[in-house]
Formats: sequence, structure tokens, C-alpha cells
Amino acid sequence: MRVVESDILVVGTGIAGLTFALRVAEEHDVVLVTKKASLESNTNYAQGGLAAVTATEDSFREHVVDTLHAGAGLCHRDRVDMLVRSAPQAIGDLIDWGVEFTRRGGKLALGREGGHSHARIVHSQDRTGAAIEAALDQAVAEHPRITLLEDHMALSLRIACGAGRRRCVGAWVLDVDACEPLEVRARATMLAAGGSAALYRHTTNPAIATGDGVAAAYRAGATVANMEFIQFHPTALYPAREHAFLISEAVRGEGAVLRDEKGMSFMPRYDARADLAPRDIVARAVHSELKRSGAPHVWLDATEIPGELLEARFPNILEECRGRGIDPASERIPVVAAAHYVCGGVWTDMDGRTTVPGLYAAGECACTGVHGANRLASNSLSEAVVFAERAAVRMQQQLPDSGTAVSIEEASLADFSGFPSDAGHELRGRLKALMWQHFGIVRTADEMRQGARELVLLRDEWRAACGAALPSGSGARWVEAVELGNMLDVARLIVSCALWRTESRGLHHVTDYPYRDNENYLRDSFVIPTE
Repeated sequence: MRVVESDILVVGTGIAGLTFALRVAEEHDVVLVTKKASLESNTNYAQGGLAAVTATEDSFREHVVDTLHAGAGLCHRDRVDMLVRSAPQAIGDLIDWGVEFTRRGGKLALGREGGHSHARIVHSQDRTGAAIEAALDQAVAEHPRITLLEDHMALSLRIACGAGRRRCVGAWVLDVDACEPLEVRARATMLAAGGSAALYRHTTNPAIATGDGVAAAYRAGATVANMEFIQFHPTALYPAREHAFLISEAVRGEGAVLRDEKGMSFMPRYDARADLAPRDIVARAVHSELKRSGAPHVWLDATEIPGELLEARFPNILEECRGRGIDPASERIPVVAAAHYVCGGVWTDMDGRTTVPGLYAAGECACTGVHGANRLASNSLSEAVVFAERAAVRMQQQLPDSGTAVSIEEASLADFSGFPSDAGHELRGRLKALMWQHFGIVRTADEMRQGARELVLLRDEWRAACGAALPSGSGARWVEAVELGNMLDVARLIVSCALWRTESRGLHHVTDYPYRDNENYLRDSFVIPTE
């Protein structure tokens, strides 16, 4: 097996992984692993922007309050305060790396989204994620101490045992093109492998968002938290394909209104903030309207927004809509809700450290305690930069000597290159349907228990398909098998957290338990691996 050695391993090339790699590469050699070969990540598809206090009429206190209110009692106040106070510097760091944000009159242009009391969203038109990733990708490509391994997928983490302690010292990684695993040895590892919303039938995430980081960390012994809180974006373009096109919340921030099949504005019936209510409230309102009317979608009406503003602020959205025969300047946009973001993940402290020494996590695969039961819009990109930079500082302070002698736990590296693709495609489709039906926007206890039983059967079928795999030399099939296994692991974590929380809070709405229970559930839902 080929061996690659480096000071630090980074898994994932979204905004968190790229930011972290650039910071630690100032003093250390870095291997950056990504299973993609182009700008294909949740960061790239982020339209809105980064929430940060940059206007004189805004304040840190108000941004904190907005975040805590959206998080429905589960945000960690000290971590939110740190994020909010650090976010403006994160914007400056991105500008230094070449990100060009939209400006008006020489100042950063600020948008407003649901749950925010002020306009504080720094953006690059409606292609903010793509602008950030393009600039950071360029900086990484030009850095002499970063080795980028594209089309490489992390299979499992290398865990060393010594002096009674376990420590992460790299990973086993699949070279997809060569269809062979390699051993990446590193003194410390950062997981920034992205989200998990591709577990759902309709999602705004790309197909690669299969929860790889959460699954690998959990299997390695790391604690995971709050996986029941799945955020559904209320305005995905209808019909919602497997990878649904997102209509940014910023469109409502500029004055767009949600309407029912009769053309009536319905959000004032659900919340005093109407169309600028937090996403959990808006998504449930859309769900309720569709259940009441039987209509396939609701309408987003942006026709009152001045045409010049629409063209300047949302060129990407206009291009996509017009390509489907819809002109938002003169007609309403059909929209539905789609799975968008997972507020839970690998539990970390304020410096990105997981419960496994030597293993750090940042970005959507991490649970930092900032988002609570519902993420405030556009806090995620800010969180990714801030926590990645803090993790970079802490990791370098605690990096062990490279010559430390260790014994490595054995890893299962079965060859799945002959995984039966037809079976994999069918199982993946059934898993996505299961999650959509039983763990969607609104849940019932019976539905969730039924989903848990069906998940066990799916897992058995996946194991049987893996057991039938014969080596055939296809790295793509190997990836398919591993991704499906990761999705099943993450689904099991979502199920465990959702069944434990017998209340409704934020994104976890259960009709059997419609009220919050602060006496018993004002706490995170930790899943701690057992030996």
C-alpha cells in the first residue's frame, strides 16, 4: 500500500477545509483530500452570504440575540458570542485571500434574511459560495506547502494507541482513479467533509453530501450531537429535482412574498415576522399550506422588487428561472421545501477539537454549539471560517512530535470495487425516500419508529450487497458502496437523536409532542460511541 506522510491531513475542500489548510500551511506541510474534482460542495452552492456586524446601526448584541432566538434555547451563548465578535475579521480574511464581495458606494453591500433584525449579510450577488471557493481554491493551488489530492475519498481514520490513549494520526484514503487505497500518515487531522442532506429525496445539496465526515468520526469513537435538527429550506424551485435549485432567502429579504394557490400572502398567519421568520417556521408553514390545499407547491412573488435590483442582486436565480420558462420580474416562482442543512454533527469545543485527540472538525460536519435547534440564516459560512481559523491555531499549539512511536488499530479495508451498482442505486433511493417520509419537516412518533425498523432492513441489504462484491477495478463503485454505508450510519444517528427528543423544538417538530419541554430537553442530544 502506498504511504503518504504529512504534518497535517485535511479532509474536505469547502470553505472550512480550505480556510484551515491555508492557515496551517503557513508553518506546516498539508495534504488536502477531496473526493470531488471541481467546485462541487455545499459552499459552492451557497447563495446568501456571511452574517457579520459591519453596519453602524447594527450591534454584536443584536446578532447574538437573533442567533439565540432562532436556535430555540439550545445555542451555547459563549460560542455564539465568540462567533459574532469574530465574524467581521473573517470577512476581512476572505477579502485578503481574494474574495470579491458586492459593494455599494464603496462599502460592503448588506442583505437581510429571515430571523435577522438588521441587514448584515455580506454577499457576492447570489453566487457568494462560488466566489469564496474559487478564490480559496486559487490560493491553495498556489501554496507550496499544500498537496491537493483530488478524486480521493477518506475511507476510515487511522487511530493510534499509546499510553492508554487513542489518537487520530491520519486516514486510509481511496485513490478513485487508480482504484487503490493509500495510507495517509499525519500528526493531526481536520475533518471538513461537508453536510449530510443528500440523505433526503429532495435536497439543495449536491449528491456528494453523504455525511462522510460524521460517519467516519463516529466510527473512530468521536461523540456526535443534535442530528435530529435537519433544516429544510422553504423555497426550492419546483419541481424539486434530486438536487433542487435554491431560491435564496435573500429574495424575501428584498421584499418577495410567499403566496398560496389563491394568491394570498399566508406567512402573517404563522408569525409576526411574516416572510422574514426563521426557516423552521417558514418551512412548516409551507408544509401546512400544501397539506391544507393539496397543491404541489406554493408561490414566491418577487414581482414588487424593482427590476434593476433583481438583475443586479440575483443574476444566478434569474438565469435558472428563465431557463425553465419563468421570469421572476413579471410572474410568481413555484417553490417547495427541500432538505438543506444539518445543524448537528461531530461535537467540538470552541477550538474545533473533537472528543478524539488529534481529530478536529469544522464546517457543516461539525456541531459547534452555535446553531442550536435551528440555524440562523447565513451564520454557517461565518461559523466555518471562524472555527476553522481557531482550530488552526489550537492544532499547531498541540501538534505532537512526528517521531512518536504508536501502534495503529486495524482497519477494515475490504475491496468494494465490485459493488453491484444496480443494488446500490436502488438502496440509495429507498433510503432517501425513507428519510423524507419518516424524518421530514413534520414527524410523528409512529412514523419515526417505523422508519427505524425499515432502516435496519436497509442496512442488512447493504451488508449483503457488500459481501457479494467482487474486485472489478472500479473506484466509482467502491465510492458508491462507502457513501451508502456512510449515509446509513448517519441516518442511524438521526434516528437515535430524533427518537430520544420527545418534544418539539426548532427543526424537530413532532405532532405527538407539540410543545417544548425545557425541564427535560433543554440540552444537546449526544450520541457517544460505545467500545
